[in-house]
Amino acid sequence: MSPRRLVWNDTERRPTAPLRLLTMPIVVVLVVLALAFGVVGPLGTVLSGRPVASVVTNVVSAGATGIAGLVVARYIDRRTLSDLGFGIDRDWMLDLGFGLALGAVLMGGIFLVGLATGWFTVDSVGFGGARLSGVASLLALFVVVGISEELLVRGVVLTDISEGLRWKFDVRVASTVALVVSAAVFGVIHLSNPNSSLASTLSITLAGVMLGLGYVLSGDLAIPIGLHITWNFFQGGVFGFSVSGLSFGTSVVATTERGPDVITGGAFGPEAGLLGVGAILVGTAAIAWYVRARYGNLRFDPGVTVPELRWKRE
Repeated sequence: MSPRRLVWNDTERRPTAPLRLLTMPIVVVLVVLALAFGVVGPLGTVLSGRPVASVVTNVVSAGATGIAGLVVARYIDRRTLSDLGFGIDRDWMLDLGFGLALGAVLMGGIFLVGLATGWFTVDSVGFGGARLSGVASLLALFVVVGISEELLVRGVVLTDISEGLRWKFDVRVASTVALVVSAAVFGVIHLSNPNSSLASTLSITLAGVMLGLGYVLSGDLAIPIGLHITWNFFQGGVFGFSVSGLSFGTSVVATTERGPDVITGGAFGPEAGLLGVGAILVGTAAIAWYVRARYGNLRFDPGVTVPELRWKRE
């Protein structure tokens, strides 16, 4: 094999999958730093002292990974938006609605089980202006986080791996390996969060399998994006739990965790406990049921392993 073939795919007119994956973190860091110094910093100065300052800077910071994902996809992967899982149409919106509903139901289930067993207690419920403003800010943040992380981890990482393996393996094997590896990346990304542990990393990895399954079975990011948004929002903005170790201090319901950490997840939030693991397993089964009921079969979508490239449309 010539050295050129190790770094360049002549058929697809773009770098090989391993090189694209190695380049991605560099691009992400550069884009995040550029936005931090070029946008977030100046915005923080201009909006200093205003209530909206933290909201705007947090949203822009969270969106940096999504922007980095788009840069990688357009200029390195050379993919279309639809190949990233954004083939938005009526079916896409229906799948998004299912994902949104599922995230809310799963987190609501965690809350109700914890409440019934005494593992959680409700300190207060409020709908005042200041509290609702904070909750609305969290909703905006989690919408951006859900889209950005799914675009980067599932739309770019998972897809690059599955495309890179498709020449040696069939769709099922390529998609399975990509699903597991991208889920592990998702878990490692959250390892630096406050209060993280081995248990939380393994649980987040399992959540990555659940989110990725919605993508590889449907071929679109609608289900994982919807699920990601409402899972985080209901966790932190509605029920007042920590979200992957981060505590935001504002929610519709102020909740105190009183049960054993192995069950409730402790300071990291429900994701690190058995309640979270149980919800993830239920969510995984629900996604499989939905895809089978809606599309008539349960299989890995072959479109995830076959690139739709921009240059073919130009």
